Amino acid sequence: MKGDSMAKGEGRSANDDRSDSMNPNNPAYQDSEDNRSDQLNPNNPEYKEDDEED
Repeated sequence: MKGDSMAKGEGRSANDDRSDSMNPNNPAYQDSEDNRSDQLNPNNPEYKEDDEED
């Protein structure tokens, strides 16, 4: 098709993945929200606080 940057079968672009994570009707959206919550939760063992010295 004219204007398509990807031919059929070439896989998904980074923009496709971003669109999935921004669409509340897509399971990737909930995964993205869960990941964000985990990163911002100081009670999560994977939480890393910014230790920059001023």
